[in-house]
Parts: sequence; C-alpha cells; structure tokens
Amino acid sequence: MSKFGELIDAQVPVLLDFFTEWNEPSIAMNEVIRHVAAALGDKAKVIKIDIDKNQELAEALRIKGLPTLMIYKSGQMVWRQSGELDANTLISIVKEQA
Repeated sequence: MSKFGELIDAQVPVLLDFFTEWNEPSIAMNEVIRHVAAALGDKAKVIKIDIDKNQELAEALRIKGLPTLMIYKSGQMVWRQSGELDANTLISIVKEQA
C-alpha cells in the first residue's frame, strides 16, 4: 500500500484504471487508456492496476464495478467513475484536474 501512496502523490493528475484480464468492459478500455496516455504525455500519469493481482488495494478502495477509473492529484482522489468512457471525454476530465 505504501507504493500506492507514492504512485498517487504527484503534482500532475494520476489516472488509475482498475481492471481485470477477463472482464469485457476492462478489455474494451485498453485501447482508450492507451490513447489517453499518448494524448496527455507528461501532463498526467496513467496507470493500469490489475485487481486480481492487487486484491488488498481493490478492497481498500471498494472497487466493485469494472473498469473503475480514478484521478488523484497530490495524493487526493478528485474524481472516480465505474464503467467505460471514450478517450476524448476522459482526456477532458483529466485536463480539468491539471
């Protein structure tokens, strides 16, 4: 969990994508997340977290629906949503947090 604290304690927005390899909506978001990361460059960090490999973290954050997307800024959660979004919407939301 201390690693998680280091991940989210950034001056730029940190977009987290909680997913699994077997969940259809999670798989569908892979391309979107890749596009968002490329479009934002160094203006944000984009991190994918497999909840099957990080069950303790997923439970602590009460991840229920997949994919779950979160944005942290300076260690604080500023936005959260479960479900799929298109790349342009997600880019806009991240930029609003910058």
